[in-house]
Amino acid sequence: MALDSALLIALPVGEAITVGCLLRRKTWRTLPLFLTYLTWGFVSDVALFFILNDAPELYKRYYTVETVVDSILMFSVLVELGWSVLRPVRSSLPRRTLLFLAILVGVVGLLIWPLATRMSPPRMDAPSLLLFHLEGTFAILRVVCFLVMAGFSQLLSIGWRDRELQVATGLGLFAIVSLLVMLLHAQQQQVTSDLYYWLDLVVSVSYLCTLSYWVYCFSAKEQERKEFSPQMQQFLLLMGGGARTGSIALTDLPSERLRKKD
Repeated sequence: MALDSALLIALPVGEAITVGCLLRRKTWRTLPLFLTYLTWGFVSDVALFFILNDAPELYKRYYTVETVVDSILMFSVLVELGWSVLRPVRSSLPRRTLLFLAILVGVVGLLIWPLATRMSPPRMDAPSLLLFHLEGTFAILRVVCFLVMAGFSQLLSIGWRDRELQVATGLGLFAIVSLLVMLLHAQQQQVTSDLYYWLDLVVSVSYLCTLSYWVYCFSAKEQERKEFSPQMQQFLLLMGGGARTGSIALTDLPSERLRKKD
């Protein structure tokens, strides 16, 4: 159909424009893994265009590889977002904080996995079911990341003009649409083949809207990142450093020491 062809072209074009905005604004310096994720999306969508037109028999293998790689990159992006949010105090945190964030995201994902299995469509073979669960787990994980960052934005000193929240918002809204479609797919007995097809198009259109949102956000200059309040800095240092940071007084934080020297 003409709409299919238009989306197959529009998606990689949108990804290429978004990558261009990231490079132009030098956002890749703070979010290199997000840039890698979008670049992979561009490459995989271009490959999909040629596979569907020239070698449709390879689609199943392509879908398996694309889903696994996409999940690995998305895990990395979510960890990177959390690490980037901690930029104001990152130099004062223990070296293992990044590892702790990765473990935390992984544990949350493991807790979500059983929930994702409840969305299983009927009459699906085991390999396809595993990929479906993987997609559902990371869709829920993206929503959780968005809700946490938006809900605690004031405590984290981030706003809608900060890149971290802009990225999380796009990922979260796209994930919400994906989850709704997955839930409808799970009711295949009530969903006709035509409706199934249009639901898949809705997911593609929502991703295109997400790319448009990111282009709009990244076309503007990023605002200067706000510092955490002294109380929040102390709390994060205590959480990350334990006894080593427990002896640091509020007035003796790195930012305060710099002001004293001035």
